[in-house]
Amino acid sequence: MKIIILGAGQVGGTLAENLASEANDITIIDSDSGRLRELQDRLDVRTVQGRGSYPNILRQAGADDADMLIAVTNSDEVNMVACQIASSLFRTPTKISRVRANAYLSRKELFGPGGFPIDVLISPEQVVTEHITRLIEYPGALQVLEFSKGLVRLVAIRATLGGPLVGHELSFLREHMPNTDTRVAAIFRRDRPIIPQGSTVIEDGDEIFFIAGADNIRKIMSELQPLEKPYKRIMIAGGGNIGHRLAHTLESRYQVKIIERDYERCTYLAENLDKAIVLQGNTANKDLLVEENIENTDVFCAVTNDDEANIMASLLAKRLGVRKVMTLINNPDYVDLIQGGDIDVAISPQQTTIGSLLTHVRRGDVVNVHALRRGAAEAIEAIAHGDHRSSKVVGKRLDEISLPEGTTIGAIVRHNDVLIAHDHVRIQPDDHVILFLVDRTRIREVERLFQVGLTFF
Repeated sequence: MKIIILGAGQVGGTLAENLASEANDITIIDSDSGRLRELQDRLDVRTVQGRGSYPNILRQAGADDADMLIAVTNSDEVNMVACQIASSLFRTPTKISRVRANAYLSRKELFGPGGFPIDVLISPEQVVTEHITRLIEYPGALQVLEFSKGLVRLVAIRATLGGPLVGHELSFLREHMPNTDTRVAAIFRRDRPIIPQGSTVIEDGDEIFFIAGADNIRKIMSELQPLEKPYKRIMIAGGGNIGHRLAHTLESRYQVKIIERDYERCTYLAENLDKAIVLQGNTANKDLLVEENIENTDVFCAVTNDDEANIMASLLAKRLGVRKVMTLINNPDYVDLIQGGDIDVAISPQQTTIGSLLTHVRRGDVVNVHALRRGAAEAIEAIAHGDHRSSKVVGKRLDEISLPEGTTIGAIVRHNDVLIAHDHVRIQPDDHVILFLVDRTRIREVERLFQVGLTFF
């Protein structure tokens, strides 16, 4: 596939890295020559320096015969205009744009018929807000991902002493909870993947990825670590787009306080939030945190645009007694350094957003993609088409399907019914199949499994 990426920042660079390794023809446009040179030295991609919304720059990048344009610069206006030009001048089939400003996103008519010709609209702030909200809904989880409109969820959790399953074989789970169906898709032990078997013994500190119906998530989590009490009090550090969205999403169900340094932004937040308490001040001010009873707060979410400010405020809040700390980190090099210590969950907006983009690039009928473990692993939801003659999966029992090494099928959704993957289950046409890949370099092999052969009419 011939793809043009506008913007060589963190999202554009991460996306290029994902796609270049999968035999796509990638061209990156950016005005920063240094950033382009760095990517070209590291990846098998073409680069064009210039403003991505200019027709001559797009033509130079190959827009005349490009299959897809993905606009992820820091400017909403450049992204939107580039999609318009790609449509009007080059008839680019698929146009994806990142738009951040709520002033645009709230006007749906801008992106409907007669508006900007954008096929897929990506809002990183919305994606990150949903990600954090799910973590707050499931105390103790490291990651919560939804498939098939929320019917199935994939949850990452760290096994800790006190969980009934820790120290036992996986097969013990079925004996202990005979009426709760789940599938452990993967285990990461000391950062190395283990394909789980019934005889696999869960150890303290293992990172467990399990798939289950939404109604069973909490029961299964309680088997892997002592179940945490539901969260009630949330403190948000940073009143930017993410902080505002998060406070707006949570304020009806939790007691929310939001701290913002800028007075005018505080005024805006106070006027546009119903129940959340807005505080003006420095998020790393010890006296302010103590005065606002940080020791009785359940979750501290640091979501400013400054990584260092987020880290320092989070470490201070943890030292002052907050129960759980979630920290937004834009620099991917920081994520591995800080997660798991005083900072409970490090959130990378690049990795959180990348799945939304990959969903529209995958071959076959792939309707959901989630990048996991900083992009090393991947979970996908693919729809099976064809029949037993034209498809490599339809009509076959799960134990008859030759999956790539390190790939497991976790669940199947059939007409809104959730079937946890067991060997005897047969895949039928239009089944939604949820797969987990511990090695995302095998994604092409998985895609080929779900592509229909020529005998299908």
